[in-house]
Amino acid sequence: MSTATWVKNELDQCGVSYKELRHPDAFTAQEVAHQEHVSGHRVAKVVGVIADGRPVELVLPASRRIDLEAVRDILGVEHVRLATETELTRYFTDCEPGAVPPLRHWQGIPVWMDATMSVEGPIVFQAGTHRDAVRMEFTDWFRLVGPRLGRFTRPLGTGDDR
Repeated sequence: MSTATWVKNELDQCGVSYKELRHPDAFTAQEVAHQEHVSGHRVAKVVGVIADGRPVELVLPASRRIDLEAVRDILGVEHVRLATETELTRYFTDCEPGAVPPLRHWQGIPVWMDATMSVEGPIVFQAGTHRDAVRMEFTDWFRLVGPRLGRFTRPLGTGDDR
């Protein structure tokens, strides 16, 4: 399998410059960083949550983990939890589980970016498979996705790392 066709189509239609990358299987964003020889601060990972029964896509650096209390506060919801693999597969049907690119997949699913993801220069993210990634300028990605901004992460190593 290669970069998902819909990912390439979306990037091409928007006229952004990007590079397709191929590496051995990487099942975590930190493994992608290692395989692509970049800092985990530059690898965007997606964590899906269910907030008051509705899906939300969170984008954060591979070097960080979700703080569910902060997510609850930012979203202004009563209940928030990590989405199950079954739920993720239902919402992101065009990706291998755990390889969701940080792009807009479905209308009505909000995309939030942790402020620590904001960097100058390129970022890397999985392109729908565990073997494919995309490198593109952060500013192009940000303009394309238009995520809402918040602070909802902690550094890895401060509890259960997600």
